Amino acid sequence: MSIAMAGVTRVLVLADAPVLRRGLVGMIDETAGMQAVGAPGEPRRGLVLAESARPDAVVVELGSGRGETLNACRDLRRRFPRIAIVAVATSEDPAVVNEALAAGVRGYLLMNTSATLLGWAVLAARAGRTVVDPQIRRVEGGTAPVVRELTPEIPLTRRESDVLDELVLGQSNRKIGENLFISEDTVKSHVKAILRKLGARDRAHAVSLVLKARTPGCTCGAHSLTAAPAEI
Repeated sequence: MSIAMAGVTRVLVLADAPVLRRGLVGMIDETAGMQAVGAPGEPRRGLVLAESARPDAVVVELGSGRGETLNACRDLRRRFPRIAIVAVATSEDPAVVNEALAAGVRGYLLMNTSATLLGWAVLAARAGRTVVDPQIRRVEGGTAPVVRELTPEIPLTRRESDVLDELVLGQSNRKIGENLFISEDTVKSHVKAILRKLGARDRAHAVSLVLKARTPGCTCGAHSLTAAPAEI
């Protein structure tokens, strides 16, 4: 096992399906500041690997074997209370969401989640926030917050939404250009359009608006990932 690097969030992946497991590991490794430190598959091996890998967060598949997986989550929380657990699930049932949250899960995302939302959920969960996928419109019982999307009066284009996702991750204009295969000047044009449509003062304000919309009162620390205000 490689030695942990300072400032890197170490993430353990527990997923039975090999394709999903590889996909989650890929999304984590492609996210700035995150590193997958193991993917044993079976939830029951989570405790054993957590002992040696010492992850900061665990991403679990919550599918057909939900009962066993949630038992593993409870065991992880009891043994390692500081580990943040994010579930990638198939069910949108509010009762299932609440069951997962009661088991110690702090992030509940659907299977079609993006790398951006997964990374943000891990960061928020590490800071003690509860994150529920924006596609799940309502959670009963008051256990989880209602997650809202920021909807500007003038809708963002698909490419502007892609750029905004990169801004939330704190990427610079140059890095955004590399990730989206567009020029840095094009990135700057998109950022200006995003700020105008959101009514934001600068890129830090834009990210703050997005995070507050998704999780009211967010203090997840993702604000600190934004690039320097001088950059447009």
